[in-house]
Amino acid sequence: MNNHSEDHQFSIAEIDDEQLPVPEHRTHGASHFLGLYAAEHVAATEFVIGAAFVALGATIQDILVGLLIGNTLAMLSFWLITAPIAVKTRLSLYTYLERNMGEKFSRFYNVANVLIFVAISAAMITVSATAVRALFDIPPQVYPYPSNFAFAFIAASAAVIAVLVAYFGFNILSEFASICAPWLMIMFTAGGMVLIPALNESLTGYTTLSGFGEFIDLAGATVFTGVNAAGEPGIGLLEVIGFAWAANTFAHFGLIDMALLRYAKKSVYGLCTATGMMFGHYIAWISAALMGAATASIMKTSIAVVEPGDVAYYALGSTGFVIVIVAGWTTANSNLYRAGLAAQAVFPKIARQKITLLVGLVVVFGSCFPFIYRNILPLLTYAGLILVPIGGIVFAEQHLFPRMGMKTNWFRLKGVKDNVPALITWAISLAFGFGLNIINIIPFYYLFLPTWFVSIIVYTVFAKKHGAGNEHPEAEARETAYDEAVKAYHTELERKESVEIVKDTRLLSRGIMAIWIVVGLVIPAILAWRVLFSSPDLYAYYVNRQMFYDLTIWCTVVYFAFAWWGLQRRKSLQKASA
Repeated sequence: MNNHSEDHQFSIAEIDDEQLPVPEHRTHGASHFLGLYAAEHVAATEFVIGAAFVALGATIQDILVGLLIGNTLAMLSFWLITAPIAVKTRLSLYTYLERNMGEKFSRFYNVANVLIFVAISAAMITVSATAVRALFDIPPQVYPYPSNFAFAFIAASAAVIAVLVAYFGFNILSEFASICAPWLMIMFTAGGMVLIPALNESLTGYTTLSGFGEFIDLAGATVFTGVNAAGEPGIGLLEVIGFAWAANTFAHFGLIDMALLRYAKKSVYGLCTATGMMFGHYIAWISAALMGAATASIMKTSIAVVEPGDVAYYALGSTGFVIVIVAGWTTANSNLYRAGLAAQAVFPKIARQKITLLVGLVVVFGSCFPFIYRNILPLLTYAGLILVPIGGIVFAEQHLFPRMGMKTNWFRLKGVKDNVPALITWAISLAFGFGLNIINIIPFYYLFLPTWFVSIIVYTVFAKKHGAGNEHPEAEARETAYDEAVKAYHTELERKESVEIVKDTRLLSRGIMAIWIVVGLVIPAILAWRVLFSSPDLYAYYVNRQMFYDLTIWCTVVYFAFAWWGLQRRKSLQKASA
């Protein structure tokens, strides 16, 4: 019996870690997820989405209230839907589907993921290209297709670099992205502060605001006017709430972020998504809209055609080029990496690096077309609609089946090749969701909600008919033995990998941290505050704004240099203590 157990454990040791539940000793606390979600959701897309709300004609009241409600609902969805399943199973959604839905279902799902992540990657690279375009005086791209060869070359070149990084050095880029979050937060906020006086002067002739009430009046008159780009009444409160909630539907209702939250010690850490939702999708969207409206006014054009590179340049000077390139590149690269993993699942015989290059060729081509990033709102919403039924299927298995006397792992226990109920459910749910969209009964932002409920009901009914409530004593005994072997393997891993976290209290390290915090974050914030509140007239405003431009770029250089240095010192100390 003991030899059999050891053989079972040895076979589990040969399984890729991604196919096994995350062991408890590798889980993380709240601070990890606070930083993770801040870095992921303060990205180049915010420039596009902020401007889109202006073009769609939302009012300032609807924006302030609607984004608060919608992002709160998104945060609660992460907490109450995604995190409990992730913590319970300790599996990524990819692995869960492979184990519980069968090869055919898993392949269909991964094809959908490849298409979605390729589109998002291409959009982010195009956003970065708009910043580089401005450096070389290339005309803005106002058409859906590239109207300038030089722009297409820049976009394709940026895509090639992103593909190569995903191929060779994703870990280094991930580390770099991890230190971007505090800087991105400061810069998005500062950009809005720097351009508010210019907006106010164009409306009232004064560069200063006496209070929050004047800010509301200013934003309502110049930015969130309630009139869309066609001169008609714009979207209302329900639409704003719906989009904020639906923007990450594929991550919370669709359970994509099981991949991240499976590492959470507790499901309550789903609330840590607040850093991404309440800053990236609230403050950053509003700030980006202010920046976009001011830039459109300065350039005397429509906000619908203003590019992120122009917005960032007028708000942040040279630092604006950095923020667009960094935010676009890091976001694109992580999604390109995901697309490569999904594609490998579709073609398992092709190595991940090779399939990443093949997927990258599609991204290179797509990044040359501006229409992709200009349609990021419907892209995110429809991506959620496609993937939400998967979340409903898994939700039913994990939460309803145990209460109804059905097996959460019935597919594996039964030993059939394909999970037919899951395939039928996905097809019916997609027909239902997109059917609702065609007949236009409800705003498309809310289509995910009835589609999710339909998937839960349909899957539960079909799974029960296919034997989800049946007993399989021998198969259940094998599952129990497998689970025990995994626990034993994880116990052995913990013994080998148990490393005490050493806090870096060295004087030089503290000095490095103080420099990147003060120089890289505090000084730009003070300079932006000075532009907003200490510019009594237009001349003082231009002087203060130019000082902000001139100093912030150097503060940015110091920030990244010292933050990276500090990160490497912490890593080397941890390795030395291992």
